[in-house]
Amino acid sequence: MHPDTSLLQPSRPSERSRNYLGLALLASIALTACAGKEAAKPEAQLVYTNANILTVDQSNAQAEAVAIRDGKILAVGGAKDIAGFIGANTKVVDLQGKTMIPGIYDAHSHFAVAKLTGTFVADLNSPPIGTVRNIGDIVTLLKAQQAKVGAKEWVSGSGYDDTLLAEKRHPTRADLDQISATQPIFLTHVSGHLAVANSAALALAGITASTPNPEGGVIRKNAKGEPDGVLEETALYLVAKIRPALTDAQQREGIRLAGQWYASHGVTTANHGAATTPTLLKMLDETALAGKLPIRVVTWSGFDTMDAVDKVKLSSGKIKVGGVKEFSDGSIQGYTGYLGEHYHTPFHGDTHYRGFPRFTREDLAARVLKVHESGRQIMIHANGDAAIDDVLYAYRKAQEASPRKDARQVLIHSQMMREDQLDEVKRLAAIPSFFVLHTYYWGDRHRDIFIGPDRASRISPARSAKERGLVYTIHTDTPIVPMEPMRLIWSAVNRATTSGVVLGAEQRIPVADALRATTINAACQNFEEKERGSIEVGKYADMVVLSDNLAKVDPMAIKDIKVLETIVEGQSVYRAAR
Repeated sequence: MHPDTSLLQPSRPSERSRNYLGLALLASIALTACAGKEAAKPEAQLVYTNANILTVDQSNAQAEAVAIRDGKILAVGGAKDIAGFIGANTKVVDLQGKTMIPGIYDAHSHFAVAKLTGTFVADLNSPPIGTVRNIGDIVTLLKAQQAKVGAKEWVSGSGYDDTLLAEKRHPTRADLDQISATQPIFLTHVSGHLAVANSAALALAGITASTPNPEGGVIRKNAKGEPDGVLEETALYLVAKIRPALTDAQQREGIRLAGQWYASHGVTTANHGAATTPTLLKMLDETALAGKLPIRVVTWSGFDTMDAVDKVKLSSGKIKVGGVKEFSDGSIQGYTGYLGEHYHTPFHGDTHYRGFPRFTREDLAARVLKVHESGRQIMIHANGDAAIDDVLYAYRKAQEASPRKDARQVLIHSQMMREDQLDEVKRLAAIPSFFVLHTYYWGDRHRDIFIGPDRASRISPARSAKERGLVYTIHTDTPIVPMEPMRLIWSAVNRATTSGVVLGAEQRIPVADALRATTINAACQNFEEKERGSIEVGKYADMVVLSDNLAKVDPMAIKDIKVLETIVEGQSVYRAAR
């Protein structure tokens, strides 16, 4: 059965003058049976009025005011309608015509690690995110990190992008050995799917010329057959698993900083879309109980952690365990995405190279079936179209073997989803979540290097999903790129690259649809559309006040809209400096 999409599909916005009251409100002002008189309206604790409210309800209605009581929305409508809910103890906030939208619901990111880079790990990003332009810059930043951590600790960095470096290559163990060949050094690629280790780190992991590639990964080697330090996909875990974890204090500080960062950008529900462990889950809950986490977090477990995570008792009311995350392939910009046809620029001269899957198709299907039969939701990372084929096969086989209504199987990134695959997504009632910011951050290189102009023009095919009536979401994948929901919406609407070129104009979507993809549709993805994702009676009062009306500004200016206030359950958790 398809998810209940009656509240999710976009339609033409109604006139601003259209006011409405929900069924709950109508009930509250119904005539009493005995006296035939109108019952008194309940007093709101908080009212926002004189606003331009984009409710993102079924008809994309607009309103002027909203009343809140006990953290939930009591009424929405015209200012005169809401005036009846204002009592002696009601706090009234005049928004002076400012625009209010539902709280941003993060469809996919890695919340718990979002602020580690730049805080506890060297930030190796290139422009437009960071400052690194060559391998010399990486060495300089790592030496500074070395000085910070001391001579006995691991030196770590994250975010380097080989295609943006002057040398047009990955750093190697030889480059890192310039810093130290005896102190372990470990860097992760901007995609998160590759890493580089120096000689000391490789030695600690026991990686030598004779070490075989792990399943779903590659240990790159030089002409002499020696590891050159670059590790692809599962191979990076050989080193990552022995690197000392951050201390509890550091992890908790990372969570606190991430909560502040997300809230400052209008996010009211975040996602930790990685293999959450019981330890991390408890840490998130304890941080929330301590009053240091202003927003909610939905976590995804891994295939190997799903049973353990479900046993953790949560007390804060802000942390929820969602679905189970798995991987089908890697990253196209890392040449590990699994394509149906070869890469545009041959990888190391191999004109037939298409990347590779994490699992065989049948192994993936077996893993999916186990999760599916447990009653859990599953979401699988799939960038290349060959990887997407494998995921759709696994989802179809699971439903055939064990039919389940409203399973809401999710495809994370869905970057190269073809038209026929979108048709299959519709048949399965699955949900594609598009990392549409690829068009901005990597669009030029996808076109010129990785997949060529034809395939690049239709990455993240949100318009095709819209035309099929699919429920779809869009996401930032933070910390891969910054948590900037306004830039995310801007990217889906404009599809402009960093060079200013439009990449695939036919896949652009209207502003209203992009807003739905970051609010109500994202809530639907996590089975929360009845509680969050729109400004409607009975839902939690999760809302954001913006500096401009994103429905009316020049579409190219959407990315510049500022968040003025973020509200979670009627409580202001962020206010911009005035």
